[in-house]
Amino acid sequence: MKAFAIVVKGVETSETGFKNLERSSKKVKNDFKVERFEATTPEFANVSLAGNGIKWTYPWEGEKIDIASGMTLKSYPTAYKERRIACFMSHFRLWHECIKRDEPILVLEHDSLFLQKLNYDYILESKFDIIGINNPLMATRKAKLFHDMIKEHPQEIQQVPDIDEFNVPQGLAGNSAYIIKPDGAKNVLDAAKRFGGWPNDALMCKQIIPKMGVTRTFYTKVQGLPSTTTG
Repeated sequence: MKAFAIVVKGVETSETGFKNLERSSKKVKNDFKVERFEATTPEFANVSLAGNGIKWTYPWEGEKIDIASGMTLKSYPTAYKERRIACFMSHFRLWHECIKRDEPILVLEHDSLFLQKLNYDYILESKFDIIGINNPLMATRKAKLFHDMIKEHPQEIQQVPDIDEFNVPQGLAGNSAYIIKPDGAKNVLDAAKRFGGWPNDALMCKQIIPKMGVTRTFYTKVQGLPSTTTG
């Protein structure tokens, strides 16, 4: 399986995070190499967005009800809009990469860290098209609830838990580590065309993207590095 880590070239936090990620993958003896994937940079974010025919529709302040999806969208803390858009476009490009290769890929952000060897065969054989492998702690909102609900469930691969009201986008734990199959990539790209550009972890929510799951075993965690998106 191909594994790609999104790295912002020349940004020390991202470069250091990627080196830590590489070391952790070798330490747990993964049977794949984590390949560097150059992130979309903020200066090209809007051009890349428009070039792919996508309009940013997620609110920058406050919240709104998105009529098309029925979701209540709450703004993310974002000092520089272009950084948020660049993060979305980096994942967007990897979704295209998945379809181009016509095979599942592992998507990682630079701040991921492997905790144990990724046994992915059983994940690829599951009914789910997008599968999160990350420990929710420090990685998402309501992290402890997310964590505990997964651990209370006996199945090794399970549906994304309900941690909020039905109209609040709920997906993976921060989208910093997930396996995506071509059908999953197609569904999320179709969602971007239909609903517009959103933060990738909001767009990839179980209310609008089918067959989303998480592993009960946490194969990765976040390093706790300063965010290159919110700041």
